[in-house]
Amino acid sequence: MIHNLLNEFLSTGLMILFGVGVHCDDVLNKTKYHGSGHIFAITTWSFGITACLFIFGGVCMNPAMALCQAILGIIPWSSFIPYTLAEFAGAFAGALLAYFMYADHFKASEDTIDGVASRNIFSTNPNLRNLPRNWMVEMIATTIFFSGILAIVAKFEKFGFTPLLVGLLVWAIGMGLGGTTGFAMNQARDLGPRLAYQILPIKNKANNDWQYGLIVPGTAPFAGAVLAAMFVKYFLKLTF
Repeated sequence: MIHNLLNEFLSTGLMILFGVGVHCDDVLNKTKYHGSGHIFAITTWSFGITACLFIFGGVCMNPAMALCQAILGIIPWSSFIPYTLAEFAGAFAGALLAYFMYADHFKASEDTIDGVASRNIFSTNPNLRNLPRNWMVEMIATTIFFSGILAIVAKFEKFGFTPLLVGLLVWAIGMGLGGTTGFAMNQARDLGPRLAYQILPIKNKANNDWQYGLIVPGTAPFAGAVLAAMFVKYFLKLTF
């Protein structure tokens, strides 16, 4: 169990280091890739996740995925809460490390980027706030994401293609469905870095918008996890 928890902590932290790091690159002044745009960011998230899966194997990196796997009997229910805590801790640590690496760039950006832009480096946020629709978008995206991952694992795991195919799935979801909410699909991905933003010494902060964070990325991925588990078990009839 300890090794599994370390895998969840380290893999989630590395995922966030890639993800928060690429947003630092895009948003902050004086970086090599300032203003690189959403395709650059989504691609980095996608293949950052691929790298994590190649390094750490079949990790969840996501409390909602841990729930989905527990429902399907892939992991025991007793692992759900420990995995969730390890993933939140990893996401928080990954965000802190990304800040440390880009601290000079945060300082160089203090008077030129607004608080919302700096907050969005760490957490997701809709450009058009409509909480019921935002919640549904996150639920739908998570259902598609987990159903796709489980189908890939069931059909391609023996060929060793899973990490690459999951990365491509993230890329497609990000491009097709990410423009509304930023496609968190993962409580640890959003709330861990959001907490890091809350405590880091970043000037001119915006309100951290915990209402959105706790309601939308905080709960919708769990609903998507349940739907995905039901879909792959009763419609696709996949076994694990």
